[in-house]
Amino acid sequence: MCNDYAREIEVARVIAAMEEMKHIPPFSYTGGRIPNDATPTPHIKIRDRGLIVRLRDERLEGEMMTWAWLQGKKPIFNFVSEGRDFSETDRCLILATSFYEYTAPEERKPKIKLQDQHQFVLKGHDWFWIAGIAKGDCFAMLTVAPGPDIAPYHDRQIVVLPPEEGMDWLRHSKPSVQLLHALPRGALDHRLLRRSGVTLQ
Repeated sequence: MCNDYAREIEVARVIAAMEEMKHIPPFSYTGGRIPNDATPTPHIKIRDRGLIVRLRDERLEGEMMTWAWLQGKKPIFNFVSEGRDFSETDRCLILATSFYEYTAPEERKPKIKLQDQHQFVLKGHDWFWIAGIAKGDCFAMLTVAPGPDIAPYHDRQIVVLPPEEGMDWLRHSKPSVQLLHALPRGALDHRLLRRSGVTLQ
């Protein structure tokens, strides 16, 4: 399951792109406070802080929040979406440029400790949203059964939304079942970054 993603883009570029989209409300940071830790980063892991966007009084509000709330000592970082009603939840969008999956090394040798690392990007886009929900000052990513691009690497996947579909999730303007699903084959580009303990890219 996804426990590592990237946000390798300046937030200002994303804001500018949103301003060019139709029917997108104005953007601001929660409380008018510009975060100092929203710079591009290649790896955001569980309990790190990530940039999320929510809809508040017909304004988009951005905020840095912690990925995963704690249930006892267990971090809830991915949240199964099937069979759940999200109409009363605090919906959010998580800004990302890619996400990673990890698999057992192709070569089963005792000396190889690192898992193979796979990176996925949304084809034709510099960035995308991950559908999420917020709880307190934390967020979790929603997951679904894997699509054909992810199935060879994991039995679940996060919900990836193209930039133009993010508002549908925040506004409840489409039934969840129409949004919370895997993308069709070929929508995600796969890059193998590490194989059998060797970094390739």
